[in-house]
Amino acid sequence: MKRFEDYLKAIYMLKEKNNCARIRDLAKILNVSPATVIEYLRKLSREGLVIYEKGCKCIDLTPKGLEVARRIYNRYRIVKEFLRNVLGVPIEIAEKDACYIEHGIHEVTLEKMKTLINS
Repeated sequence: MKRFEDYLKAIYMLKEKNNCARIRDLAKILNVSPATVIEYLRKLSREGLVIYEKGCKCIDLTPKGLEVARRIYNRYRIVKEFLRNVLGVPIEIAEKDACYIEHGIHEVTLEKMKTLINS
């Protein structure tokens, strides 16, 4: 599940930044081969999370995939902001740690972090 979440978040971030998520961009972000990206896109497509067909230029999220991706990205953003702004962790470390923490953090802890960020 963690890997699916990584893919959905990466697609979401690319679409927000470039309005398009391409296989080669996903491969670069996720540090995998394009063949691996295609394999995961097929799995995500079967799960109803992405719209991917062979030869397509841009990968899209389904409404269900968009909902999951937004939730994951929001968790990542809150954790990263907490690490940066409350704990003073350098950006490179905060990004890596947030990516790791986002998958297992409890909602109560996440809400507490959000409260501290916004205070």
